[in-house]
Amino acid sequence: MRIALLGPVAWRTPPRHYGPWEQVTSLLAEGLSAAGVDVTLFATLDSVTSGALDGVCPRGYANDPTLDGRVWEAMHVAHALSRSGEFDVVHSHLDWLPLAFADHCRAPLLTTVHGFSGMGILPAYVRARSAYVSISDADRAPELDYVATVHHGIDLDAFPFDPVGGRRLTAFGRVHPDKGTHRAIEIARRAGMPLTICGIVQDERYFEEEIVPKVDGEQVSFLGSVGPERRGQILGGAAALLHPIAFDEPFGLSVVEAMACGTPVVAYRRGSMAEVVDPGVTGFLVDTLDEAVTAVARIATIDRASCRAQAQRRFSADRMVASYLRIYREMLGQS
Repeated sequence: MRIALLGPVAWRTPPRHYGPWEQVTSLLAEGLSAAGVDVTLFATLDSVTSGALDGVCPRGYANDPTLDGRVWEAMHVAHALSRSGEFDVVHSHLDWLPLAFADHCRAPLLTTVHGFSGMGILPAYVRARSAYVSISDADRAPELDYVATVHHGIDLDAFPFDPVGGRRLTAFGRVHPDKGTHRAIEIARRAGMPLTICGIVQDERYFEEEIVPKVDGEQVSFLGSVGPERRGQILGGAAALLHPIAFDEPFGLSVVEAMACGTPVVAYRRGSMAEVVDPGVTGFLVDTLDEAVTAVARIATIDRASCRAQAQRRFSADRMVASYLRIYREMLGQS
């Protein structure tokens, strides 16, 4: 079986710091290669993979202002599709752009929908000749037919179990109103616990006005973007992960990563959270700030070993790879 993985090029694959789509694509590429699949990863040319690497974009455009992302994504897609006839399946993780040129793909096209940036991009999905996979049942558009839902998997070895945790809460993700960073600060303050914030700043004005004035290095600490080598340490060393989102979360990788460390999650009941969090086992689902504060007070009732075990059962990279292999075989008419 020859599979082309069409990855994003905003960051390197796997990412050095932020890059959830790149991270998932990397884990899939490595898992498929380990399973004996002939994999070609189309990504930035500084990417690292056990399979074959191809592409045109020298490095991630998000970190290089000299690269115009629109231009390099278009050239990236054009290059990958020019080779599409060499593969049994082309599996895209690159949002809507490849769909606009789906008629030029000379192999069956599978698209993992990592979340809709807005309903304005939906026509590209509706009109394209592609099969679709959702990353949660909650993130499905009624206009599309899906062949499956495949929850993201993680590298469990990168998130070692911490049986004790720590006394600090953590908020892990984009610093943006959607992620509710300011709510996490208020929850921690009312719970009487310190908070560590990690993530890229995606909304500078929000960061400067709502977050910076409350960062004192003690009650509230801000570490910025944290790379893979530190994620497990920070998440595992937390008492709980706060995820007080203000949007319908498509999946929530940091939520699963925390649970894999044994760290329970207090999440707002939006989007995929009801699918990802098992109440009383891996954390609590809440609807209001008051409920979040109450949930933090109950966090010691969560058994961290059981939290880890549930994450292992449900969100391993091996499980994700097996799910995609089954989909590829179904697309090719194999049993």
